Amino acid sequence: MRVVEVTRFGGPEVLVTNQVPEPEAGPGQVVVRVAAADVLFVETQIRAGGFGEYFDVRPPYVPGGGVAGRVDAVGDGVDPGWLGKTVLTSTGGGGGYAERVVVGADGLVEVPAGVGAREAAALLHDGPTALELFEGNRVRAGEQVLIVGATGGAGILLVQLAHAAGARVVAAARGERKLALATELGADVVVDYSVPGWTDRVLEATGGTGPDLVLDGVGGEFGRAAFEVTPRGGRFSAHGAPTGGFAAIDPAEAAERGIGLRGIADLRFPPERARELAARALAEVAAGRIRPVIGQTFPLDRAADAHAAIEARQVIGKTLLLV
Repeated sequence: MRVVEVTRFGGPEVLVTNQVPEPEAGPGQVVVRVAAADVLFVETQIRAGGFGEYFDVRPPYVPGGGVAGRVDAVGDGVDPGWLGKTVLTSTGGGGGYAERVVVGADGLVEVPAGVGAREAAALLHDGPTALELFEGNRVRAGEQVLIVGATGGAGILLVQLAHAAGARVVAAARGERKLALATELGADVVVDYSVPGWTDRVLEATGGTGPDLVLDGVGGEFGRAAFEVTPRGGRFSAHGAPTGGFAAIDPAEAAERGIGLRGIADLRFPPERARELAARALAEVAAGRIRPVIGQTFPLDRAADAHAAIEARQVIGKTLLLV
């Protein structure tokens, strides 16, 4: 069976395809034949040797925190009714860049009719994240919501959710293609945050007051700039840091300005909650209320190219490995 391993910390070239023995399902487990594996930006950062304080990972290891595919085998104590079903599942933090994975049956989420394995894989992480951000930040009709990183995996879903809720969406992204996608998804105003003075455009779009809520999926100087235009009494929520770190925000400063803060710690929920949110996201897609956007796909053997594309900011939406 083929897997892709990180042989050492470094650039995309350290991702190497290897052969390993076929997995077998133990008690309470199933074997999933992988159709699509989610590829996350944070996986490129871990592969490069970053975030060691958060992720206890040492090479060689197989990346991939989640997959969608078909149940090929079940272990003792598992309902045989799972056999042949298309499922979405976490891999427990790694192992997803593979032709088959062994996972606990209690972590499976059945993919509903009308939703493909690729769409399901695109929702595994971003679906729960977007729903938790949307509900935890209490997005309401009539609010002005700035989404920074609006064409990332979670940002794409947040634009659609906020628009459907009746909020006025200001979407910040980089480049004309991404801005066009944000408009297509329902953004009322689009702003290119790679252009100097972009926050002046945000202020203009919000009538000079600034957004009621900022959902920051970029971090760094861009997240900090978004915080600067958050008005007194507003809310600021940070959930992504592809720039290398979260925005530098002093909680005391936020408190003095009356700004409510939420961060990545507020997105830590138990596995059962993650499964519940994933199932809800799948149901929303099946009903046609939201859709993920899959920007690029790569075969398993080209995982290095997938990582390179993400790092080069060449991808709109989700990147998947197809097996």
